[in-house]
Amino acid sequence: MTFKAVADLDLCQGHQMCQGEAPDVFGFDEDADVVVVLRERPEESLRPQVTAAVTYCPAMALAIEEE
Repeated sequence: MTFKAVADLDLCQGHQMCQGEAPDVFGFDEDADVVVVLRERPEESLRPQVTAAVTYCPAMALAIEEE
């Protein structure tokens, strides 16, 4: 099963916690002050990091969609 990393830019508050948890998947746009999804469909081996990023996002702006 594959999954998709999703970010809601309307909810993102620029805390950058996601970068600390999953730096291969989430980046940051300094100008817009919001998260950037670097790898929308990361490999399964990155699921624990993406799950942690979703869990610890203070703004609850991240999600995993199963495909």
